[in-house]
Amino acid sequence: MLQPRLLTPLRALERVIGPSVRSTTQHLYQPQQSLLQRTLSAPSALTKTTPSFSRPLFPFSQVRHASHAAQGTANKHSRDPAGKRLGAKRTGGEYVVPGCIIFRQRGSKWFPGENCAMGRDHTIYATQPGYVRYYLDPLQHPDRRYIGIVFEKDGKLPHPRNAPTRRKLNMVAVPRAERAAAQSDLVASVDENGVQVADVDAAHAEQGPQLRPGYMYREANWQIGRVAEKAGVKPKVYKVRNRWLAWRMRVARTQRVAQMKSLKSKKAGKKNK
Repeated sequence: MLQPRLLTPLRALERVIGPSVRSTTQHLYQPQQSLLQRTLSAPSALTKTTPSFSRPLFPFSQVRHASHAAQGTANKHSRDPAGKRLGAKRTGGEYVVPGCIIFRQRGSKWFPGENCAMGRDHTIYATQPGYVRYYLDPLQHPDRRYIGIVFEKDGKLPHPRNAPTRRKLNMVAVPRAERAAAQSDLVASVDENGVQVADVDAAHAEQGPQLRPGYMYREANWQIGRVAEKAGVKPKVYKVRNRWLAWRMRVARTQRVAQMKSLKSKKAGKKNK
């Protein structure tokens, strides 16, 4: 708040002019007085010789009182507030799944193309799994920029106007292959002695690790379970009535648990440091 102050200029002039007036009057009229008498008579002399100011030399002096900021958030009222994290969240060619946010914006700077949609806050997200494409489509609109999804890694957008579209069945068109005849475990032959039926070795499964659920290459569980049998490893026979062996196993298990606890406590102590 700005308020005019009228007495401030007068006080400043009094501080400047007062000492000089006192010294001149004391030397002219009272040269033989003591220092104490000079100090006592100075106000009377000042009243006689100090001129009266009917109006101030400076009309107004402005004073501004500081005020505290309004209560609220730290970044809401600042000149450079916190960003809204807008822009591209997925680059061109990146694989996305349905619901994955591709572009955040305020206003429709980009428009949803094939297999994409726009939320109510103008966020563009994927509706089908595939690869992101940023493209222009002059046939649909001359100035708009679009974001779409293609199902093949080398796919391009926009598609030709009369090109067939791929159905959204999560399937890929592949050429048909001729099925090989299944081999049976039994074989029959006719000779002089009659019909002979014999066994043959069944077709072996593919050897080596294969792609399993969880995107891991490893052998099947049944193959892992037969490794010990093929290697000729036999486990020790556990006798239920042998209590001395049971006691030894129980002690070993207790020691192993205590060792694991001590290792965990050491790791926790290092982290706290």
